[in-house]
Amino acid sequence: MSTTVVVGVQWGDEGKGKFVDILAHEADIVVRFQGGNNAGHTLVVGNERTVLHLIPSGVLNPGKICVIGNGVVVDAAVLVEELTALRKRGYLTDDAHLKISDEAHLILPYHKAIDLARERLRGKGEIGTTGRGIGPAYEDKIARTGIRIVDLLDDAVFEEKLRRNIEEKNLYLNAILKEQGLDFGTIHDAFRRHADAIRPYVTDTALYLYNEIQAGRRVLFEGAQGTMLDVDHGTYPYVTSSNCVAGAVAAGSGIGAGVVRNVVGICKAYTTRVGNGPFPTEELGDIGARLRETGDEFGATTGRPRRCGWFDAVLVRQAARLNGLTGIALTKLDVLTGLDPLRICTAYRADGERYERVPASVRLLSAAVPEYEELPGWTEPLSNARRLEDLPANARRYIDRLEELSATPFTMISVGARREETILRD
Repeated sequence: MSTTVVVGVQWGDEGKGKFVDILAHEADIVVRFQGGNNAGHTLVVGNERTVLHLIPSGVLNPGKICVIGNGVVVDAAVLVEELTALRKRGYLTDDAHLKISDEAHLILPYHKAIDLARERLRGKGEIGTTGRGIGPAYEDKIARTGIRIVDLLDDAVFEEKLRRNIEEKNLYLNAILKEQGLDFGTIHDAFRRHADAIRPYVTDTALYLYNEIQAGRRVLFEGAQGTMLDVDHGTYPYVTSSNCVAGAVAAGSGIGAGVVRNVVGICKAYTTRVGNGPFPTEELGDIGARLRETGDEFGATTGRPRRCGWFDAVLVRQAARLNGLTGIALTKLDVLTGLDPLRICTAYRADGERYERVPASVRLLSAAVPEYEELPGWTEPLSNARRLEDLPANARRYIDRLEELSATPFTMISVGARREETILRD
């Protein structure tokens, strides 16, 4: 493995958690390098379902070191709650198994208040954020007014920065967003308690990772969201506030760009997205409803129903190029059982032109009409398949065609939610 990055190649929710959990068997260290607790990674081990928001999905593998990198924005209350719940179940009982970057930025209550108020004011034009304060926290980071974990651990610095920021944010909340201001004392006291809880885990994670990689340790980097939610390369402005592509691993964890050896893209056998924004292959009728119910397509973080549609090869092919994928893990193939025929989008048509790429214009993409090809479906259950040869002929034909259109080898195929319900090809 040496160094491997896992990224989503659609609009997030592709099932990254399951494959990080699987790949973590071969890793020594698992690193989260961007996003915040707007991400929800769901893992099913045995009959136990676990949803993680900040701590890397490799945590359910005993003895792995979990790292939260500098590119993550951290809601301290959520982190402490998640850590406490895992420790009660026997995970992370050794403090050395969790490391949090001292350079990671904090999500403060005013970030969440601003996030929610802006969405309310946008009305029908809302972006569809989770309301967790992710965007406003990244805004402060870029504006150089953010508060980092290293600041939280120095009470004098934290108090000064927090007081200044609350004064400014309260003016904005009151005058522009017509919301109540926030109380400095309440926030300060809560975050002092959070500081005590996370202090044992805070370190220079960039230096730690450098030393461990030099020593030959195997490191797995876990991304959040998906390529089409990347703030630069996604369907802007209906995107998240960080870079989700594999290239972000260098900035978000502090490693050199030349260190990464493998990039695995996680991709559903169909397409979903949460929130607003263009979605060319969306199915609004019975097909979309069936995919949603059969695939349990409800957000792990918010519970919102996901929009569902056919596989979009245009989108996946672009994501493969942007991330430099060395392989794809295909998820939820079993959800397609019983659907016949199956449709695959191979190109778009908009304004009289044919597109084999995702256009940057949201107007064009919203108007895009997908070109489909059809393949026969299958009715046999897939959950017991452990080799490609165990799958029905039509399922293998479907995989072959997706692989061809994506121009990337499919190295793993999921046929169920559980860890063992997986076909490993490479």
